[in-house]
Amino acid sequence: MSEARTAPIVRMAELEIEADQLEAYRLLLAEEIEASVAMEPGVLMLNAVALQEDPAQIRILEVYASQRDYEAHLQTPHFLKYKSLTSGMVKALRLIDVDPLLMRSKMD
Repeated sequence: MSEARTAPIVRMAELEIEADQLEAYRLLLAEEIEASVAMEPGVLMLNAVALQEDPAQIRILEVYASQRDYEAHLQTPHFLKYKSLTSGMVKALRLIDVDPLLMRSKMD
C-alpha cells in the first residue's frame, strides 16, 4: 500500500455560521463530532473552537488515519445528516490541508 494512502490526513475547516443559527449549528456539530469519534476508528480527532471576538467563526481541526478513512467519513449517515441540516446555516466554508508539525493531547 502506498504511503499516500496510509498517511494521516490533517485539515482545518474554517466556517462562518449565520449568527441567528449559531446555537442550532453548535448542537448539530456536537452531535456529528461525538458520533464520528465514537463510531469511526479512522477518525482520530475532531476539535472545534469558536473565535472569541466572533463566535460565528468556527474552526475545526480534523485528523483522519488515512485518505480512505476521510472518504468513508464523508459517506456516513451522521455526517450526511449534519451536512444536510446545516447547509442553510453555513455562510462560508474553507477546507485547508495542513501538515502536522507536532500534535499532542491530554484532553481525553
